[in-house]
Amino acid sequence: MSSTSYAVSAKARAKYGRFLSDRDYANILACQSVPEVMVYLKSHTHFADALSDVNERDVHRGWLENRLRQFQFSEIDSLCRYDSGISAGVSSYVVEQAQTEQIIRYLILLNSGATEKFIFQYPAFLSKHAELDFNRIANARDYNEFLSAVEHSSYYEVLKEFSPDEKGRLPVSEIENRLYSRISAHLLELIEKKARGDERRELTEIFRKLHDYSMISRIIRMKGYYHLSPEVIKRNMQPEYGTLSVKQIDMMCEAQTVEDVRKILRTTRYGRLVSRPDDTGGNIGETVQFRTAKHYLHFSNNPSVVMIAFILLSNIELENVISLIEGVRYRVDPKVIESLLIR
Repeated sequence: MSSTSYAVSAKARAKYGRFLSDRDYANILACQSVPEVMVYLKSHTHFADALSDVNERDVHRGWLENRLRQFQFSEIDSLCRYDSGISAGVSSYVVEQAQTEQIIRYLILLNSGATEKFIFQYPAFLSKHAELDFNRIANARDYNEFLSAVEHSSYYEVLKEFSPDEKGRLPVSEIENRLYSRISAHLLELIEKKARGDERRELTEIFRKLHDYSMISRIIRMKGYYHLSPEVIKRNMQPEYGTLSVKQIDMMCEAQTVEDVRKILRTTRYGRLVSRPDDTGGNIGETVQFRTAKHYLHFSNNPSVVMIAFILLSNIELENVISLIEGVRYRVDPKVIESLLIR
């Protein structure tokens, strides 16, 4: 393995060492306004580089979130391009995820009749890396215009299979499921082609485990919060990309209550990895992602694995910061905000 490859691991671990500490989270929770949050991030954290030229008096929540996402994307992109091997594929995976997030955001706005807000939400910095034309998407006012805007992209084959119902609403959850299934397939194909030995084993283990927990979390949310039928929940599952059997997934989908889902979860080898298996389960996937990524960041000898772990941890930190910003903005009880943080 080249010295450059080892340098990627060292660089990723060094960047992780600058992530927000428990003390940082506590100090941000004590802030009374979004400008106060920005001042703290600018003065005491690694986000200072992203905010050095910003006047806190002019900042608002949406702009701050977009600026932080831009900074995070640049950090990940620079790390991916620092090495050869499967790094180019990892970089593509990051861009594909970001594009999928923007598609889902647009479709949610389309369902609510608020597509004009998309132009203020999408990260312009992503445009030079993306195959999608976000300006055309922003100007689309119905699903047909949206399909025309994405017609020449690789997403079109999935998106053209859907259409609004008689009330003009799209099945966003099913579309999201199909798009993320596409990402999973591409990623596992990349690992199979480019990785070997321990590297392949670790990368496959990470993504299959995270995929399983993501499904478990979605089952609990859809059953406990939205009271969807087993048939609808099953349509939102992708057992082919995880390690749980179809039978186990079906049992959880068909369970009568969330408590029954928890009981089934406890019978699997995954149950023990969740500190509170009797929790409502809304953040099971994120909690396991954090623990899994942190383990591999510290202990893997494979640079690509360390890099993926860093990306996962970076995503979690950013979502934590966004939860803090939104909580402070809407004056949510700090204890409630803290309960949403993944640490």
